[in-house]
Amino acid sequence: MSGAVGRPAVRRALVLAAAASTVLGAGPSITAVAAAHGPARPGIPAGDEPGTPQGGKAPLHGPAGRPSTATKPGTVSKAPATTRAEIINRAKTWIDADVPYNMNEYWSDGYRQDCSGFVSMAWNLPGNEWTGSLDTVSDRITRDELQPGDILLFHNPVNPEKGSHVVIFGGWTDYTHTYYIAYEATPPHARKQATPYAYWKNSDRYLAYRYKGLTESASGAKPSAEKGPGRFPGAAYFGPGANNKYVTQLGRLLVERGAGRFYTSGPGPRWSAADGRATQAFQRAQGWRGGAADGYPGPETWRRLFS
Repeated sequence: MSGAVGRPAVRRALVLAAAASTVLGAGPSITAVAAAHGPARPGIPAGDEPGTPQGGKAPLHGPAGRPSTATKPGTVSKAPATTRAEIINRAKTWIDADVPYNMNEYWSDGYRQDCSGFVSMAWNLPGNEWTGSLDTVSDRITRDELQPGDILLFHNPVNPEKGSHVVIFGGWTDYTHTYYIAYEATPPHARKQATPYAYWKNSDRYLAYRYKGLTESASGAKPSAEKGPGRFPGAAYFGPGANNKYVTQLGRLLVERGAGRFYTSGPGPRWSAADGRATQAFQRAQGWRGGAADGYPGPETWRRLFS
């Protein structure tokens, strides 16, 4: 009797153990397949929307502050002229200062310390707009038209203060166009980080917009002569066997554009396969293919990294 009961129990234990062994053994191969077909997708950071309340339209320095100088905020004739580089550089000032998120406080430059105040500051608007009015100073564009300085906007009319958000697009992280660099004001402070398109939550409700006051072509920055540290040093400084400061500079520029996942250490002065893979990903993100995306920086790759 006990033997009859014991044998099925042993067989069940062996079956369960074998099944567990199979599942555990499959883990590495499943992970490898996932890694080969797309970038790692981190979890939603704590503090992201919809917990980003924002204020409404307001003049600079708050309700009692200096009024807006534009009689019709958002019209092309009144929208201050700016460039993509100026937009990103202004956004970086808040990020470098770790400006705290607050829908009721105003930073020293007069802009409200929330998501729409951040965009108003970066676009150099004459007042503090909000997600319900930023579309009046911008034009709808497609995902494929996105360039640094454009925005991804989600305005929720059902819960406009707590259910809305806006971020500044800083460029694609690689050729897959699934992640981009987002500049944004969100708790606890302004930040810059790689973000899945279009956002961590409510992704299908974000729309792309371009500021009407841009003074450059829709395709990118103004052409200019590169001088000083931005001048391309020459192809001889890159590739197998290269060991110099320009390789380090290249790696750091690529990491700033979201290529950190290619490096297990560094970047450093000695050329590595990681430098080649990161450079090729950046080139493909520009839409280049074939020999134009060979993983070695040329004058145009260098210019775009600095622009």
